[in-house]
Amino acid sequence: MDKVPVTVVVITKNEEDNIADCLKSAVWADEVVVVDDYSTDKTEVIARQSTDKVFLKKMEIEGAHRNYAYSLARNEWVLSLDADERVSEALRDELTELFSKPIRRYAYAIPIKTYIGSRWIRYGGWYPAGKIRLFKKDKFRYEEAEVHPRVYIEEENYDRLQKDIIHYSYRDFDDFFKSLNNQTTLEAKKWFKERRKIGFLKMYRKFVDRFLRAYILKQGFRDGFLGLMVSYSSGLYQVLSYAKYWEMLRNEK
Repeated sequence: MDKVPVTVVVITKNEEDNIADCLKSAVWADEVVVVDDYSTDKTEVIARQSTDKVFLKKMEIEGAHRNYAYSLARNEWVLSLDADERVSEALRDELTELFSKPIRRYAYAIPIKTYIGSRWIRYGGWYPAGKIRLFKKDKFRYEEAEVHPRVYIEEENYDRLQKDIIHYSYRDFDDFFKSLNNQTTLEAKKWFKERRKIGFLKMYRKFVDRFLRAYILKQGFRDGFLGLMVSYSSGLYQVLSYAKYWEMLRNEK
């Protein structure tokens, strides 16, 4: 099979348990680039067994780090993967078909099929939850923000693919809530830097709104107890971010 003219770019940090399977799912691509944040495990060694394009760089601001990684691509088109993600066989075939003819779009959103352990999170807004992962590198960039950077696409010229990226995001609930803790710390720092105007009542409204949207409107209840926890965490994100932001403001005084 001919290689598809796409560069798969993977950002890593201590991903020795994931990186081999991630890169194995990208063998159809013409080029694979790994940018590693000085892992202390075997991530770099394992990555070099699949590609000679392994670069070391400290991640300080996520958006800027990702933009740097994409700039290393030789190809015009980039597919962005995280180390705990896999390109499904169906998506591989869809990409092969896509690049067999002229492309008029600048970017494509791809459905993300996320798991906690062995459980696929089907509802609560988690699927298909398409994210822009395939793009022309000169038409796309991330906001240079530390957490949840926004994407910018020239002329908003993008479309959607149908097949999935498989995301083995969390090993278990312990891993899930550790990630939530880390993300809310970064969110609070962002609010502190911006001097965000948010009080208790606004935070509480956001907590209730996020939970009800995920659990009722987006049918998180259909995932049973898993759906309850995931929906609750959506609201809890606001509470934890606010608590940490409130503490930062008090400590400053």
